[in-house]
Amino acid sequence: MEKPTRLASLDALRGFDMLWIIGGSHVVEDLAKANNNPFFNALAVQMEHQQWEGFHFYDLIMPLFLFMVGMSIPFSLSKRLALGDSMKQIYAHAAKRAGILFILGMISQCNLLTLDPSKMFIIHDTLQSIAIGYFFSVIIYTRVNLKSQLGITAGLLLVYWAILQFIAVLGHDAGVLTRESNIAKYVEQLVFGRFDDAPAPYAWFLGSLGFVATVMSGVFASTILRASELNLRWISSSNLQIRKTSALIGTGIALMISGQILSVWFPIIKPIWNPTFVIYSSGLSFLLMGIFYYIIDVKGYQRWAFWLKVIGMNSIAIYMAVHFIDFTQISHKLFSGLEQFMGDYYLSFKSIGRLGIEYGLLYYMYKKGTFIKV
Repeated sequence: MEKPTRLASLDALRGFDMLWIIGGSHVVEDLAKANNNPFFNALAVQMEHQQWEGFHFYDLIMPLFLFMVGMSIPFSLSKRLALGDSMKQIYAHAAKRAGILFILGMISQCNLLTLDPSKMFIIHDTLQSIAIGYFFSVIIYTRVNLKSQLGITAGLLLVYWAILQFIAVLGHDAGVLTRESNIAKYVEQLVFGRFDDAPAPYAWFLGSLGFVATVMSGVFASTILRASELNLRWISSSNLQIRKTSALIGTGIALMISGQILSVWFPIIKPIWNPTFVIYSSGLSFLLMGIFYYIIDVKGYQRWAFWLKVIGMNSIAIYMAVHFIDFTQISHKLFSGLEQFMGDYYLSFKSIGRLGIEYGLLYYMYKKGTFIKV
């Protein structure tokens, strides 16, 4: 294995992903409202989650985060092992990290701080899906070899598919996957009772099978990048970095095509994180990682991605900040005088201002060397 190093492309991709959560999507949507241009209207549609079946760009944000968490596992664990940590210490650290992430998720979107059980959910946040996927992926990665890791990941998806396909919901036929009735949401309500996030259609309990598989897909991408050699007959280049790039992009395209083919019979449904969604979104994640890796780490074009790196290296901090600080209102306070001159474009300018304020905070933290990690 290569000596563990920090991948500039991974930090940049993390920043790219976070950009849309902290306000990038609002810039696109506000531009579409201002000019009613077909191009921006089409982009604005992609900035919304697909309500049930299908896939929009914004549906990639959450699985891409889980994918990148998986990518970090081999790098971080190799460092801890090099420092002499025992497996007991590694599992304790993983459990602690998962617990903190889960609680932060409860704070940000599960109404934990209301201290009112009638308003609380058990699980309703990306950080909680990361916590689940990360903890179990650490166990899988450290306990079995690569072949078994692939087998377990495929097994998780097959088990989840079988549950969705062959177990009937009370009063409905097996295989029914509608927003109103499906086995995943039925189990969700049984497990969490009044702490379920109903009427939201998300299924976190059975969806955890998909969370782990998504994180493991990132582990596999990291395995490719950390390999000291990569012997794949379909890649002709002798350059190891080019071979890694080709493996990432080729895997991504193969998974995307597989996901699209499977969606004919088993539609892509993000709210229940079904296996087809895992396959397709993991393919997109592989593809993006391959592109970022080639441009930034292989070709060395890093300066353009510095601002994304600044965002990506403090992703947890800004994720929590946008849930507690109204950066849009701050932007309005600063720039409201321009509204009379900008008309319909003021909303998009205010959204850009919001991003500028958030970036200024992150840049200050970057220059001070302040990085909040879990």
